[in-house]
Amino acid sequence: MKSPSLLLSAVTTSRAILLAIAGLLLSAARIAPSQEKVIHSFNYAQGADPANELIIDSKGNLYGTTRAGGTHSRGEVFELVHESNGSRTFKILYDFGGILPNDKLDGDQPRAALIRDAQGNFYGTTYGGGKHGTVFELSESNGNWTEKVLYSFDGGSTDGMEPIGEVVRDAAGHLYGTTYLGGKYDGGTVFELTPKSTGEWTEKILYSFHPGAEGYWPQGRLTMDAKGHLYGATTFGGPNDGSGTIFELTKNGATWTKKTIYSPGTTGGPSFFYAGVILDAKGNLYGTSALGGQHQGQSCSCGTVFELTPGPNSTWKEKVLHSFSLAKTDGNEPYSGLTFDSKGNLYGTTQRGGAYGKGTVFELSPAAGGKWTEKLLASLGKNDADGSAPTAGVARDAAGNVFGTTTTGGGDNEGAVFEIVHPKTAAVSEDSSDDPGPQP
Repeated sequence: MKSPSLLLSAVTTSRAILLAIAGLLLSAARIAPSQEKVIHSFNYAQGADPANELIIDSKGNLYGTTRAGGTHSRGEVFELVHESNGSRTFKILYDFGGILPNDKLDGDQPRAALIRDAQGNFYGTTYGGGKHGTVFELSESNGNWTEKVLYSFDGGSTDGMEPIGEVVRDAAGHLYGTTYLGGKYDGGTVFELTPKSTGEWTEKILYSFHPGAEGYWPQGRLTMDAKGHLYGATTFGGPNDGSGTIFELTKNGATWTKKTIYSPGTTGGPSFFYAGVILDAKGNLYGTSALGGQHQGQSCSCGTVFELTPGPNSTWKEKVLHSFSLAKTDGNEPYSGLTFDSKGNLYGTTQRGGAYGKGTVFELSPAAGGKWTEKLLASLGKNDADGSAPTAGVARDAAGNVFGTTTTGGGDNEGAVFEIVHPKTAAVSEDSSDDPGPQP
């Protein structure tokens, strides 16, 4: 029989090992989880229903739009200023729906994200206002912001109407975008705006969509490659089951030619595209679909993240990277666009699903064997003050923190801006304080 002193020594050693393991587990638990918090809740006077992706500048300031609310109840452009102490100050840069010089009709109800040029000017679209929607520019001088309507759509058979997606800008300063309706066949259009030396802009319809087999009613962003080719999506139509297409527009001289590069043709394939696509450095396209995937039809609209890879003879190969499901650890129904980080990981949101059924923020990472691994960064809607039902993509800062908007939730249920703090950032914050207090 072992002596009591040896038994006590063994117990003490075991206790020390257990405490060390517990300490490691506690440390890992503190560092591993992403931490989501609301950094701004909207009320109607400040704007409501922010359904668009944010953009972030080098100082960490956030910019976005709301579809409603504000001074004229027609939406606004806002900024969340990143103060030196880490807090955020909300500022309205522009209220839509006011009276413009020369009795011009202002735009309203912006549904698209903003883009910004090297001089700091913003460009965007409004679904309403003008004649039938507008493209606008917002410029700053001495702290004051001025809006200019670059183009007001005429609608009818000769022009587009009601743009929903954001614009893309080429090296020459031309703007390209889509309208949801209008055009020769009322299936929507792809347009180009060209700046003139006089300060005016001229519009040209590059393509009019025809309801039916070729796809129609585009809503999402356009993406331009290094050759000037444009890629986008239609929500409906297509040669198979009518549940949308991915298209390419190529220029030959003054003529643009459209080609459908993907349309759902099999059960479970990606279908109904609301957000457009993005490109990687190899020319592969990535996007989300609100429906489709291996769980489609199981009481779930579900949806997918997919990749399109260019092949020989101008063909494209489709691959589903992730099929969303009804699991509490997954989201479903992604309406958002995707965002890359420098390592090739993809980020986006789902409108539904997650632990509370009110939407998620996810990350997809490439793994061995061509597979992709999903990680749920946040389940939204955990209480009334939290944001819920996101329909826009997310923005990331240099530290890896993720920012986005929700269409509902927040203190007044008018939507919110949220931040998901990167685990490493949270760990640094904890270690820098003697008494970190409760974590968000």
